[in-house]
Amino acid sequence: MLDEYLKLKAEYINEKLEEFLPKNIDSGWLRINFDYDNHPEIINEILRPVWDLLERGGKRWRPVLMMLACDAVGGGAKVEELIPIVEIIHNGTLMVDDVEDNSENRRGKPCTHKLFGVDVAINTGNLMYYLPHLILKRIDLDKKTKLAIYDLIYEEMLNISIGQGMDIYWHNNGAIINEALYLRMCALKTGTLARMSAKLGGLLGNAGKRQLQALGNFAEKIGIAFQIQDDILNVTNKDWGKDFGDDITEGKRSLMVIKALEIANIEDKKRLLSILDGGSRDKKLIDEAISILEKYNTLNYARKMAKGLVEEAWEQINDCLEYSDSKIKLKLFADFLIERNI
Repeated sequence: MLDEYLKLKAEYINEKLEEFLPKNIDSGWLRINFDYDNHPEIINEILRPVWDLLERGGKRWRPVLMMLACDAVGGGAKVEELIPIVEIIHNGTLMVDDVEDNSENRRGKPCTHKLFGVDVAINTGNLMYYLPHLILKRIDLDKKTKLAIYDLIYEEMLNISIGQGMDIYWHNNGAIINEALYLRMCALKTGTLARMSAKLGGLLGNAGKRQLQALGNFAEKIGIAFQIQDDILNVTNKDWGKDFGDDITEGKRSLMVIKALEIANIEDKKRLLSILDGGSRDKKLIDEAISILEKYNTLNYARKMAKGLVEEAWEQINDCLEYSDSKIKLKLFADFLIERNI
């Protein structure tokens, strides 16, 4: 049921994305957004990588979370105008992340930097962080709410950069980290955009301070659970759109890796670290590393952790929201994110 609901919402979100950012920019759009109307062909070329990535699909779950959060605290007519914000920022982070990880594929096609060049991918990814300003400068909101939205976005963009920096530092330096540090990194990296989405919805739904905090905590935890599920899929699903096992190649310290390094015997620990730090794309080595993770039952450990985080998240928010269809969907939504296969 929720799968069909999300598919329908994804179609609507795609419509809102194109409404904000047409695939063919003209002079009129430039006048409205940039106060000049010269050379739309140059802007179209600059924005071509944006649509190349957006048109590949994606789950579009963050805007759905924003809308559900807004409805769950009473609703707000302006929330639909903000639909493109988090989705465009999210895709910008993917574009830059692929450069940083030297990834080959994203959503079944070569990464942006492989198609357009590293310079274009970095510039376009950064541009996507700021495109939402075009929405916020025109939206009809009171100054207090608009300032709160700007504060939220800038605070969370700082968080996501710190989280990504932690991830890069660990796998570049062969670090052995603990579970608490990993969860903190996820809260800053993947939890950030989920938290931003829920709090944006809460702000536009006039949520109280307690509700807004609860929505943020709820979203952060399901964002962490989503990352854990992503890590699991990276080493279990060969058809999920990215390179199978590329987290092994990149030396990522996933929850499964952290657990294996904690409980493995000395020989397996040394072998796993050797493969992780070697940066190889050799299928046999990737499979060997995965077999070590499986040997110590770390995939099931990660699954239980993700499920526990969602249950904990729901306990924190359940008492803050009145019964509604949107509240029911929020719970189903959280469960769906950790049960998905793609």
